[in-house]
Amino acid sequence: MTTAPTRPGSIGTPVARIEGPLKVTGAARYAVEYPMENVAYAWVVQSPVARGVLTAIDTPDDDDVLATLWHGNAPKLRRSDDPELQVLQSSRISYRGQVVALVVAETLEAARRGAQSVRLSITEEEHDAELTADHPGLYTPEKLNTGDPADTSQGDVEAALAAAAASVDVTYSTTALHPNPMEPHATTAFWVGDDLVLYDSNQGPSAIAKQVARVFGLDVGQVHVVTEHVGGGFGSKGSTRPNTILAAMAAQVVDIPVRLALPRQALFSMVGHRTPTIQRVRLGATADGVLTAIAHDVVEQTSTLYEYAEQPAVVTRHMYAAPNRRTSHRLTRLDMPTPRWMRAPGEAPGMLALECAIDELAATLEIDPIELRVRNEPDVEPEDGTPFSSRQYLECLRLGAERFGWGGRDPRPRQRREGNWWIGTGVAGAAYPSMVLPSTASATMDATGAVTVDVAAVDIGTGARTILHQVAADALGVALERVTVRIGDSALPKASIAGGSSGAASWGWAVDGACRALREQLSRLTGPVPAEGLTATFDATPQVKARENAGKHAFGAHFAEVRVDADTGEVRVSRLFGAYAVGRVLNPRTARSQFIGAMTMGMGMALHEESVLDPSTGDWVNHDLAEYHVPVHADVEWIDAAWIDEDDPAVNPLGVKGIGEIGIVGSPAAIVNAIHHATGVRVRDLPVRLDKLLTDPAF
Repeated sequence: MTTAPTRPGSIGTPVARIEGPLKVTGAARYAVEYPMENVAYAWVVQSPVARGVLTAIDTPDDDDVLATLWHGNAPKLRRSDDPELQVLQSSRISYRGQVVALVVAETLEAARRGAQSVRLSITEEEHDAELTADHPGLYTPEKLNTGDPADTSQGDVEAALAAAAASVDVTYSTTALHPNPMEPHATTAFWVGDDLVLYDSNQGPSAIAKQVARVFGLDVGQVHVVTEHVGGGFGSKGSTRPNTILAAMAAQVVDIPVRLALPRQALFSMVGHRTPTIQRVRLGATADGVLTAIAHDVVEQTSTLYEYAEQPAVVTRHMYAAPNRRTSHRLTRLDMPTPRWMRAPGEAPGMLALECAIDELAATLEIDPIELRVRNEPDVEPEDGTPFSSRQYLECLRLGAERFGWGGRDPRPRQRREGNWWIGTGVAGAAYPSMVLPSTASATMDATGAVTVDVAAVDIGTGARTILHQVAADALGVALERVTVRIGDSALPKASIAGGSSGAASWGWAVDGACRALREQLSRLTGPVPAEGLTATFDATPQVKARENAGKHAFGAHFAEVRVDADTGEVRVSRLFGAYAVGRVLNPRTARSQFIGAMTMGMGMALHEESVLDPSTGDWVNHDLAEYHVPVHADVEWIDAAWIDEDDPAVNPLGVKGIGEIGIVGSPAAIVNAIHHATGVRVRDLPVRLDKLLTDPAF
């Protein structure tokens, strides 16, 4: 009998990124970096108006230009579930920045020059681009992005609020935000007969292949998507974007490979953004801080092309106990680009409003903010009574309070000053659903004992490639060095997208299953591994679909210390700490990176990031990284994360809950609450800019 050797497990050890050397030496290839001969370049022409009809174009007179595509001559596409993929198919302009033409040329410079020389004849129409709480077009969507109902209600919220010993009624608003991954949305496309090959920057090659096949009327097997390395996505690359369709269309027309990398400015209109929100939160409580009512009502926007309904109030359905509760979501269709996924869509803005409102209630009741949360900890899911698979939220609060140094805090605002700086601290909770999506993997051992694992997962910078190596090695009981994991290719066994903090749980489940099945085959061998090797495949789909999602969440607590300049209103985050209960942590090195990266994005959401809309044009006026501000190294003074060892096999066989997004859920609220503690000023319209502090009488 042949058996795989056993060794100490690699799961739980801080393994360095497998692809690290490739990235730091520049050998890692991204979507438009694959060596290729006789390649053309494309550049987009975008609409200068927010609403109208394109009636004609004047094309550039340039020998280097191979083609200029617009709706008057572009190949016809099949209809898809996403109207934004019907590029160059209609004269209708639905938002400013919509692609209306594409110039393909022999060089990148000629393509850009040609795009700049295209003249558009447009019949402009009056547009509506501004979200307001009383917009006449508000409506209730049938369902939310998550599939949850838009509204929920229990008890009599209004009566409970009226009878409450203490209450708060506050409205928090968040601005539109843009993901801005380091690598822009980019594609290299070429056709081999009737088959399409795409080197594409995305978060799921299996899904992209399926979506592109539908648009071009192909079988999914005719579309080969290669996504070997991706320079970030934050959700914006979770579905096919127009650049992919445009590159494939252009390659079809000019009959040679075409590269298309969207310029930074185009990322602000063509690939999605976090919807702005207006959120009213009302809380009622007894004199000793027990919640009697929670109401969380959200107003947000979508486009006229496609309904995207984000879910900010859904997180409120899971956090705190109260017998009377209501959540609602209202949408309005604007002449704007469609909002899309951005790291923790829904939960990030939703938790901001809820956790700041909880802080306001704690101040009203003169109860410590942590103690108020403890008094309202539910035993089961607050809305449907489902047991939690595990819930260590209070443990996260306690761990964070101890590590951060919360004890002895004076709860009164504007009490601590060092030189010219007001100092304050804040806390906020965090929750994120534990998601698992169907995936398949195969594992092969050759005659030398080397193992190859195949799964069409993708590493968008999270360290996914590395943790899958660790999962495979442990499942087989072999050294990490004997394992090669191949990902990022739609030709490999089908896998889910990198989204919803589900990658490790979904792909890990499939890889673990395939490797255990291979190990079982090895245990039955009576001789050496045959020359052709042994292969096992595992499809987790049936078990994933049979899994109940209710009651399964990751939890956390964020703590922030800020200092605010008494004269200028400048805010600096001195310390930021996160404590988490996220199931089994596969790699502490990459896990910490994910936590602090998300917390830094939370800092950006609280203080820096703001997509500024000009309603008169329907355009973001700061559509580049010169004016769209994100935190840099100088903004991050001290940041750390810790986690609780948590065993929860109910979530999936590996006990993984997911970590990629929970770090941005709640961290902005902790910072905003700390600013109030420092200054006495409540800023409810994010981001917290110094002008908002300086103009407040309390400052």
